[in-house]
Amino acid sequence: MDPDYYLGIDGGGTRCRARLTDAQGVLLAQAEGGPANVFAAYDAAIGALDALIAQVTREARIAVARLHIVAGLAGANVPSVQRRLASWRPACASLRVVTDVEIACMGAHGGAPGAVFIVGTGSQGACWDGDSFTLLGGWGFALSDLGSGAILGQRALRLALLAHEAILPASPLTQRLMARFEDEAETLLLWSQQATTADWGSVVPEVFAAAQQGDFHGLALVRQSAEEIALMAQPLLARQSGKLALMGGLAQPIAPYLPETLRRQLTTPQGDALSGALALARHR
Repeated sequence: MDPDYYLGIDGGGTRCRARLTDAQGVLLAQAEGGPANVFAAYDAAIGALDALIAQVTREARIAVARLHIVAGLAGANVPSVQRRLASWRPACASLRVVTDVEIACMGAHGGAPGAVFIVGTGSQGACWDGDSFTLLGGWGFALSDLGSGAILGQRALRLALLAHEAILPASPLTQRLMARFEDEAETLLLWSQQATTADWGSVVPEVFAAAQQGDFHGLALVRQSAEEIALMAQPLLARQSGKLALMGGLAQPIAPYLPETLRRQLTTPQGDALSGALALARHR
């Protein structure tokens, strides 16, 4: 009988990543590709995924037919996207498509039951009970993504414009943000019409730097994000008390601003999303 090989794919960031191992967990190949958000750009995401699979199988010299694949993809929680994904059939031994937050949850707890809340450009939570997942949030920038970098960045720029028009008092942070746009409201307006969530999130490091320096607007913005993360954490903790990991690009900088009660309940992630995808592939 041919041996099993496992391919984990993380399509949750601006770049999708893949990791291929044998049954003993020995790394055989890994690669990066383009974005794989199947809600935002389905055709481009599938193209990136197919190219990624071809790259790792070529590098490891293993036929696609011998792979058990788990792909965690941003946007895969949307029912209409799930129906569309039913037509994506790589010629592999088995395929399971979940969301990027689900594989992050598996990775955070080493495949054991637990919960995770991801705070990056967007945000989403998940719980794994050992058999199935429960998802929370993840409905996009316009409707959801509480505590995320994109929301924080948008609020910061709204605040900068209010201060620019003397509706609210200015601070060094609001002045620096408006200086990015030549202190012109129209320049900011034109930028906002084309801005992606990553663009909105690009100002977040400046917001955290201002908060650390005691800027009153920076502190208020960061504390509001921390309150939203605490709000989203409560239903996750209700399902998996003491087993909640905070992950994503904002997890570390936001930690000092979280309520102390929440900080005490957080656990350190054991692994990343790719290790979670591989654990879920073996769990089949």
